[in-house]
Amino acid sequence: MSGLRQLSASQQVGLLFLLVFGALLLISAVALLRSLRERGEESRDRHERFKRELRALWIGASVFWLAWVSGAAGATLLFGVLSFLALREYITLMHTRRSDHRSLILAFFIVLPLQYLLVANRNFDLFSVFIPVYIFLAIPVVSALAGDPERFLERNAKIQWGIMVCVYGMSHTPALLLLQFPNREDRGAFLVFFLVLVVAVAHIAQEAASRRLRRRPVARHISRSFSYRAWLIGALVAAIVGGLLYWITPFKPGQAMVMALIASACGTMGEFVMKALKRDAGVHYWGNRASVTGAVGLLDRVAPLCFAAPVFFHSVRWYFNLSF
Repeated sequence: MSGLRQLSASQQVGLLFLLVFGALLLISAVALLRSLRERGEESRDRHERFKRELRALWIGASVFWLAWVSGAAGATLLFGVLSFLALREYITLMHTRRSDHRSLILAFFIVLPLQYLLVANRNFDLFSVFIPVYIFLAIPVVSALAGDPERFLERNAKIQWGIMVCVYGMSHTPALLLLQFPNREDRGAFLVFFLVLVVAVAHIAQEAASRRLRRRPVARHISRSFSYRAWLIGALVAAIVGGLLYWITPFKPGQAMVMALIASACGTMGEFVMKALKRDAGVHYWGNRASVTGAVGLLDRVAPLCFAAPVFFHSVRWYFNLSF
């Protein structure tokens, strides 16, 4: 530990990514060897599902590595592109009308770039209220000017919610890279890694618990696997993992556990909410209609992060009284 602490922040982050990619290489090699031995249709289907999940992990790790090596500006641009793709995926599966085009142009080509520009300039006070206040009022005004009252409230609520999740929520991830703690410079990459890891651990632990425990689903028509017990187990496991990772963050062990608990609880609840939206849209995952809409399931991967990132960011900022 003393040797690790003597490394610079960039060297520590580089070592962290080296361990992550090393673990992914090892898992990929084991999966390949097992696939050569498996027989039967069920085994092949299970292997294909695992391959999709493993591919998503590779893509996620690569994205965060690119965000780190490209610096704050590059990371902000990269997450802006991810927001654009996630919002596009969301909108393609929602019911919109021709009269919504003005609001959609506002969302994609004005709101999204301005939000990330505020992040890049560290205007965090304005960035925190730009979408929830100004844009939430602007979207229905623009829609009303189109002169189409049919399903007006429903259409605007869908657009507003898409902007809130895909743009506002996602934009807090690169904002973490720009947080500066006294005497702990350049620790933003560790915060992003910490956030992503505890949210992923909570999801895995919750799914594992839901399979082993007697299922008592909270909302059967939305998810048969979501229960309060499984959700609590997932959050507690993530809190323990967060406590073990305190050394890569500016937190003390207890603080790390609390922050991990907050982030993981919000992330898993956010995923549950997105399941409700998917049921409303009539799809099982956001990439269901890839051949028609171009949706590829990106939102399935980033939705928990979109819910957890804003709460985690503001919890860290307010608790440590970080001003800009």
